[in-house]
Amino acid sequence: MRQHVDRRHALVLQLVEERGSLRVADLARELGVSPVTLRRDVETLAAQGRLRRLHGAVVRAQDSQEQTVTARELGRGVVVGMVVPTTEYYYADVVRGAREAVEAHGARLVVALSQYLPGEDSAQADRLLASGAHGLLLTPSWETGSPGPGEGLRITERAVPTVLVERSAPHGHPAAALDRVRTDHAHGAAEAVRHLAALGHRGIALAAQDSPTSAELRRGHEAAVAALGLPAAPPAPRPPLPVTEAERFERTFAYLRTAVEEHGVSAAILHSDVDAIVLVPRLRACGIRVPGDLAVITYDDEVAALADLPLTAVAPAKRTVGRRAAELLLSRLAEPSGTREPGQHLDILPELRIRESCGATLRTASR
Repeated sequence: MRQHVDRRHALVLQLVEERGSLRVADLARELGVSPVTLRRDVETLAAQGRLRRLHGAVVRAQDSQEQTVTARELGRGVVVGMVVPTTEYYYADVVRGAREAVEAHGARLVVALSQYLPGEDSAQADRLLASGAHGLLLTPSWETGSPGPGEGLRITERAVPTVLVERSAPHGHPAAALDRVRTDHAHGAAEAVRHLAALGHRGIALAAQDSPTSAELRRGHEAAVAALGLPAAPPAPRPPLPVTEAERFERTFAYLRTAVEEHGVSAAILHSDVDAIVLVPRLRACGIRVPGDLAVITYDDEVAALADLPLTAVAPAKRTVGRRAAELLLSRLAEPSGTREPGQHLDILPELRIRESCGATLRTASR
C-alpha cells in the first residue's frame, strides 16, 4: 500500500515539475484518483516543502536561491469568472482591463452577463463556478451601487475568492468584508465642482439619472459645495415612479432651464454623456448659451469628446478598475492554502478632461 502512495507522490512531483503548475482537479483526473485522495497527497507533499499548494492548484516549490515562480506559472490553468451587467458602454473597458491582467498571468477570463435582471448575477456566478472558475469578479445588479434591504446576504457563502467590481456594501453587511475595487465617483463629482468654482461659478447644479453611480455623484457634489462655501443649487427633481426616457429628458431640460433663468445657476454637472449630448443643443436652441450662460461638465467620458460642442468630462479609469480587480483576485488565488492577507478596498480616482463646454479655454484666452 505504501508503495502505491510513494509512487503516486512521485508522479505528482514529476508532473508539477514538468508543467510548473496544475489544477488539483485536473491532476486527480490524470492520475485516476479521487479529488479527496489527491488533496491529501498534496497536503503531505506541501508539508514536506516539496511543492506549494494554492487555491485549487499546485505549483513547484520555490528554491530560495535559484528558482522563482513567475506570474504566468502561478496563473497557468486558472479560470477567472467575471459577472457584469453588460459588456457595452461603461463595462466594455472594465472587462478589457480585467482580461489584459488575467491573460498576462497565463490565466483565462470567462465572462457572464446579468443584464440587470433580478437574481441573475447570482445565477451566473453559480454557473461559472460549476463550470470550473476558481474565483469571481462580481458586479451585482444593485440599483444604487450598494445592496438594498435583504440583498446580497449570501454573497460571501461561495467557497472561492470574490472581488466586488464597481460595487460596495455598507458596514455590517456580509459583503463589506469582501475585497473590492471601484471608482471613487464622489471624488469625481467633487473635482468637477472644484474646477467650476475655480472658474468663478457659484451656483453649480447636478442633474444625474438614477443609476448605481448617481448616489455617489450626489454625495460628492453636496460635499464639495459645502466645503467650498457655495450656495446650494435647487435639487433636480426625482420622480417617485418610473418614467419613460422622453419624460426624463423633458424633466431634466425643464429643471436646467429653470435653474439658469430663475435661480442663478451658471454651471451644471450632467450624468451621463448621452444626456448631455441631447440636452446641450436643446438648451442652446432656447437661448441658453453653453458655456456662456451655463458651463457644463459631463460624467463618464464615453462619447463626450465627439459632441458638436466637445464636452468637458469626468472620466472614470474603467480599464484600471478591471485590471486592479483582476490582479487582486489573482493574488488571492496565489496565496498558499491556509493563509490570507488582510482584505482590501481600493478606490480608483477618476480624471477630469477639460474641453470647450466648461468655458475654461475661453476664460484662459480672455485673461
